Amino acid sequence: MNEETKKKIELIIKKVPSLTDGQLFWLNKVLKVFDCYYKFEIRQSDLFDKHAFEDFGDALRIHHSFSVEPFSKDKFEYVLEQTLNIKKKIAKLANKGNRGHDISINGIPVSLKTQADKNIKKDKIWISKFMELGKGGWGDNPNDLYELRNMFLDHMKNYERILSLRALTKAPKWKYELVEIPKKLLQSAVNGELEMKLGSKQFPKPGYCYVRDENGEQMYQLYFDGGSERKLQIKNLLKKYCVVHATWEFEIPN
Repeated sequence: MNEETKKKIELIIKKVPSLTDGQLFWLNKVLKVFDCYYKFEIRQSDLFDKHAFEDFGDALRIHHSFSVEPFSKDKFEYVLEQTLNIKKKIAKLANKGNRGHDISINGIPVSLKTQADKNIKKDKIWISKFMELGKGGWGDNPNDLYELRNMFLDHMKNYERILSLRALTKAPKWKYELVEIPKKLLQSAVNGELEMKLGSKQFPKPGYCYVRDENGEQMYQLYFDGGSERKLQIKNLLKKYCVVHATWEFEIPN
């Protein structure tokens, strides 16, 4: 144990006698989490070193000592920045409302996503809101899908990497994984097959872009949602085409 760590421990111990019963309750609740089963595994990552990886996992555990809800996107953004900056300042969040990247890591702009739906599939990724499509010229003409796809491709010019934090299992045994979706994989949508669902009651009419590999296997779909939000979804993206950076498994006591 180095001197800096000793000083941090001494400072915490010095503060404990002045804590209220309520503060001691919450502190003890967090400490109990650290006694429970956990398994952290780095698969392959040039973003996380061992310390940042473990610090992020511990932040997940602390969160779930107070909540049974999965990490939301704003928590993912904040905690990722904090953990990457514990040892040295390498991460910076983008301004609130920025339509491009969410965070810069070592100067590289990165887009962050989360997935925690109850029907989550281990081997397929769903991004329910990749981007907003706005109120542009989109109606019931199948050619409108070309412009929507161009908006998607232009949007990706604002960042270099895409990370998704996925909650694969939930309380009491949690499992998260951090998956990188290769930008080139999504850019291959430029050659995808477009189809507008003209029989839909929605207006504007929703549409799909089906993207296949050289053997004809469908790698993913872009879904142009004609609902009130007018958003772009990515559906059924096969995880085998992506990179799993890390996994975090742990139990949280009742």
